[in-house]
Amino acid sequence: MADLKDKTLFISGASRGIGLAIAVRAAADGANVAIAAKTDTPHPKLPGTIHTAAEQIEAAGGKALPIVCDIRDEDQVEAAVKKTADQFGGIDICVNNASAISLTGTEETPMKRYDLMNQINARGTYLVSQKCIPYLKESQKKGNNPHVLMLSPPLDMKPKWFGPHVAYSIAKYGMSLCVLGMAEEFAEDGIAFNALWPRTGIATAAINLIGGDEMMAHCRKPEIMADAAHIILTKNSRDFTGRFCMDDVLLHEHGVNDFDQYAVDPSKELWPDFFVPDDVPPPPGSMGNRTD
Repeated sequence: MADLKDKTLFISGASRGIGLAIAVRAAADGANVAIAAKTDTPHPKLPGTIHTAAEQIEAAGGKALPIVCDIRDEDQVEAAVKKTADQFGGIDICVNNASAISLTGTEETPMKRYDLMNQINARGTYLVSQKCIPYLKESQKKGNNPHVLMLSPPLDMKPKWFGPHVAYSIAKYGMSLCVLGMAEEFAEDGIAFNALWPRTGIATAAINLIGGDEMMAHCRKPEIMADAAHIILTKNSRDFTGRFCMDDVLLHEHGVNDFDQYAVDPSKELWPDFFVPDDVPPPPGSMGNRTD
């Protein structure tokens, strides 16, 4: 499967950032993309709405369906998934991108924040996947290579990933556990379930809000995740499933050697992301003279 032409993607949280980058990359192939997110009107601090995302998708060559959807609400998710299938004749790919973050310790994490992270990350991923699966089974019957992709980390169960922010880690690893379980559960149905995670920080509006231009300069662009996701989503769904992929490793395995193209500022030291296993080193030369 060389491209995603005429495939239909349902992407949660795709109004900006990595989700939008994945959507635009798919649109360049001529894909149909449903943007399921909450931002219907401009956010006071974050750029982008489901409508501006739809404009970018269509400008890239795809067809867009903006849907206001809170993935914590089962009825809203079910309706959004059905609307997508009705509009485009089915669903071939589900991307669980929506996520909430709070890097706080146990005593500093209000239960309201704990609940938000787990409702969006772990429960939301489970819910969106569950509602898409009947359509993905039909996609496989049509020979359309169905995939589910989680933007979640490898299951590296080291205390250092839990101690500083156990609530957030539980929520993110919950997404990864969906990969582990669902890949096994739906293997005979030919639906692939995989995870993708960045080695470094990714320059998104949320990162800019936290650390401004200085933090952004030490990140890679969202396009590295979009290109890596494209590789996964064009793999044979019966053969490539249950994988926990690192963006630069996957790209290197597929012939990419120039990683400076993804750096916001190639002269800056790259700041590593959370949850990157020690036993998954970066590709040779991919970090240049910067830290690994």
